[in-house]
Amino acid sequence: MIPEATPLYPRKPAAVENGSTLTQYRTPVLCALATAVLIGGSAPFTKLLLADIGPLALAALVSLGSGCGALLFSLAGTAAGTRRSHVEAPPGRNEIPWLIGVTLFGGLLAPVTLVYSLPGTPAATAALLLNFEAVATTLIAATIFGEWVSRRVWVALGCITASCLLLTWNPAAGLGLSLPALGILLTCLFWAVDNNLGQRLSAKDPLLVISVKGIGAGTVTLLVALTAGEHLPATATAAAAMAVGFLCYGGLTSILFLLALRGIGAARAGSLLAVSPFFGVLFSLLLFAELPAGAFYVALPVMALGAWLMVSEEHSHPHRHPATVHEHRHRHDDLHHDHDHEPGDPPLSAAGEHSHVHAHAELAHEHPHQPDIHHRHLHRR
Repeated sequence: MIPEATPLYPRKPAAVENGSTLTQYRTPVLCALATAVLIGGSAPFTKLLLADIGPLALAALVSLGSGCGALLFSLAGTAAGTRRSHVEAPPGRNEIPWLIGVTLFGGLLAPVTLVYSLPGTPAATAALLLNFEAVATTLIAATIFGEWVSRRVWVALGCITASCLLLTWNPAAGLGLSLPALGILLTCLFWAVDNNLGQRLSAKDPLLVISVKGIGAGTVTLLVALTAGEHLPATATAAAAMAVGFLCYGGLTSILFLLALRGIGAARAGSLLAVSPFFGVLFSLLLFAELPAGAFYVALPVMALGAWLMVSEEHSHPHRHPATVHEHRHRHDDLHHDHDHEPGDPPLSAAGEHSHVHAHAELAHEHPHQPDIHHRHLHRR
């Protein structure tokens, strides 16, 4: 039976089944777009900080800023009396390999590669090249993790890839390629691996995941930086680097992106990052008064077309949910959570959400959906 203090929210199948994908998944889509805004500022602000900080020390500080900021938010909530275990499921023993993976690729390899690549690349161009993360994320999600990608999304990826190639090509270089630009693309590949591994953690408490990832990677990178002879900057500069790390690299950015992964999957959430160059160019103009090179104006509309194709994609077909038992944050006005509750289950929050172990019976139905944690099924090609 359902306790009176924990009312079951009524299901609203008509609103869910007949609504568009963007309406149904408004919150994760907005989280992905907010991530894109913050990522757009990552290259310009990092390039500004490189004048005063060694590259390894900077990579360490941005990771530490990410993890420490998330930890402070979590502790502040605890101090205010919020029990996060009532609304978010903590990572368990089975998630340890995924935590190690995101720490290595997203917290360690990506920031170090980026800070060594940025000095040789104009800030506006670097901001646009970072958009290759969307391409790599979707390719890995589709080819390795089996996430469904429609023809429309493949066309969008082709547009973004073409725009990245326009910016990478440098006939004056020995092989016709810019090494710093290739370093930024390698950074995107590391982040793409991080995104796909992060989807396996997206049902868990994002503050706890980002705290472990940022503090773990930042500590290792800091030890390497000190061993290599780099010195920590002045307190104000270090604080600025940690703030950029929290806002643009991990921390808030990663929390928002994990929420997007939870709702729309790695391929779609990664593809929505395609709008980040627009904000990257804006930040570059404000910080450096730096006008982009000629190729930028050719690449930008091609990339904009790809971004629009991805954002406007919708997907619906009959599909089957196998019976399963798991734990994650959920509400009860959707098509998938109409279960009963035990007296010991946490009460609903003010937003009508909570987290506890619950069972799903086998179910077959049709409605607009994305590859969220309940829709990672296979498709007929």
